[in-house]
Amino acid sequence: MKLIITKDVQEMNEVGAQQLLGAMHTQYRTNIAITAGSTPKGVYEIMTPLVKNKTYFDNVHYYNFDEIPFKGEEGYGVTMTNLNKLYFDPAAINKEKIHVLDDTNYDGYDDIIANDGGLDFVLLGVGADGHYCGNLPNTTKFGDLTSRVTEDARPDMVDILLSEVGGVEEKRPDFYVTMGPKSIMQIKKLVMIANGKSKAEVVKKLVEGIVTEEFPVTLLTTHPDFTLIVDEEAASLL
Repeated sequence: MKLIITKDVQEMNEVGAQQLLGAMHTQYRTNIAITAGSTPKGVYEIMTPLVKNKTYFDNVHYYNFDEIPFKGEEGYGVTMTNLNKLYFDPAAINKEKIHVLDDTNYDGYDDIIANDGGLDFVLLGVGADGHYCGNLPNTTKFGDLTSRVTEDARPDMVDILLSEVGGVEEKRPDFYVTMGPKSIMQIKKLVMIANGKSKAEVVKKLVEGIVTEEFPVTLLTTHPDFTLIVDEEAASLL
């Protein structure tokens, strides 16, 4: 694992964007998975003017690595809605370059990716409980590929799903889909970003802890090309 400690969140965003752009600058097809949520917002703000309407990035294809559907609604779920808002729409990414994981294709998603040549790069965030993608503690196993996680996976899953849809019970699904740990470990290069004191304990466990399914993100430390980018606050307990 390569650890990069930046001065602040702005520098973290800049280094994260550099990593992402570096993966994109190739003459060959490049398959990339990116994260939604609040952590990568600054990365995408940097990326957008550098990518928008640039034909030399036509080789780049994008994949989402998890999805939470809105109950009773067709179309995009929580993840793709956020990715569109954060990056795909502002950067004017061609829809033909976006390959969507959802509840209709999750059981064949790993085969889709394999047929496309595999994923070359993923940008990840990490939760305070050590989750990445939809791999929360007690939901998936290290050997799982892309999976469907149901509301009975753990006692608080109903509340988690409810919060993801803005607290609107009518929109709360009883499951979500996610690329599993084995799927993520097959990606050629992993990059994770984390910032703020709230992530300090996570970063400490990730850097200094043991590999355990109770703290899912620790598996990534065994990947041959894993880079962790954090600001000084997130690294404060190291």
